Amino acid sequence: MNKIFKSALLLMAVAFMFTACSDDRDSNPVLQQPESFVLNTPAYANQAIDLANSETVNLTWSQPNYGGFPVAAEYTVEVSATNEWNTPYTAEVADESGETQCDYYAFENIFSSCEAKVSAADLAKALVVICNYADESEVPEQQEVYARVKANTPGAREVVSNVVKFLVSPYYIELKPADPVLWYMVGNCIGSNDWDNGSGSIGTGLIPLLPMPDADVDANGNTVLVYAGFFPKDGQFKFVKIPGKWDDQMNFTNIDSNEAAVTDEDGDNHNIGIPEDGFYYIEMNTATSKVTIMRWTGASTEYTTITMPGDYQGWDAGSTPMTAMGKRENTQTHDWYLDAVYESNAELKFANGSWDVNWGATAFPLGYGTNGGPNIPVKAGAYRVYFNDCLGLYYFQATE
Repeated sequence: MNKIFKSALLLMAVAFMFTACSDDRDSNPVLQQPESFVLNTPAYANQAIDLANSETVNLTWSQPNYGGFPVAAEYTVEVSATNEWNTPYTAEVADESGETQCDYYAFENIFSSCEAKVSAADLAKALVVICNYADESEVPEQQEVYARVKANTPGAREVVSNVVKFLVSPYYIELKPADPVLWYMVGNCIGSNDWDNGSGSIGTGLIPLLPMPDADVDANGNTVLVYAGFFPKDGQFKFVKIPGKWDDQMNFTNIDSNEAAVTDEDGDNHNIGIPEDGFYYIEMNTATSKVTIMRWTGASTEYTTITMPGDYQGWDAGSTPMTAMGKRENTQTHDWYLDAVYESNAELKFANGSWDVNWGATAFPLGYGTNGGPNIPVKAGAYRVYFNDCLGLYYFQATE
């Protein structure tokens, strides 16, 4: 009887072991590679969407089957006017010869759920690009649009959905070059607040690098940014792309050639360190994420006031002051900004509060002003105006 009891216990243990193994497999599912997934045919597929009078074009889809369990994926939407998917818009932009014509366009937005609200204006712009409309006369009353979605998740290859077709009434949008995307310095020697990367901290904890005049700007706003100013010994800083966020940043690991001007500080954070007091020049290529920092030997006068006299205010060099970006006891002020609205075209210059020193040039919206240079022609509009007095560099960043 005792042997029977022991045998029964053994059988129960074995059964429990197999059950536990089965449960363990169920709780640790294996990521599978789906071949495709379903983009739903829109309810509006047979009626033309008037893009000029619509806010969004909505698409929905089913999650790819990664193994029968929820998986966090990122989705992008692509459109074509021909249902051909050979040449993306990015390839057209990259071809400096101008011979490449794209046949599909990928929107920059990334969606985390199985639905997308694509801006109607963005879709109209995409059609101008992929259909190569030269002007309003070439825009048809109706246009067939083909759409597909791509899914990406770590551990699996990119998955492409089926293609759906719908109609739109497009309109012409005059394309213009992308505006330069600025990057900002932040650190214990930047502005008046240590490491203040707040969304509203431009001028106090963040100081921008400004676009280099005549540098190319790609479709994503990448270009060459420059800066010159005073940095104190033992100062530390790095660069961020979006005020208030640390996700996109550059640090000492992005330095291309520092000529021993800066050092790698603060362990794994790779803060850029300043070994000696002095003026430094920074050049950042945002397309390649490379930064050059060297000693600056140009003019270095520190001004207490910078103004913006012009015909809009009677050419009064003593009024219309710019705001100095914050500093601390061991630094200097060489960076200024002003939020301005010009109801009509204007001419102006930058000055040190009088006409003793003034900067002007013929370029707009950015350029290098020279002392006694010509009046700067400003187009009507709203701007955040930046000025670096070491370089004489100004940038009218449109805010509308």
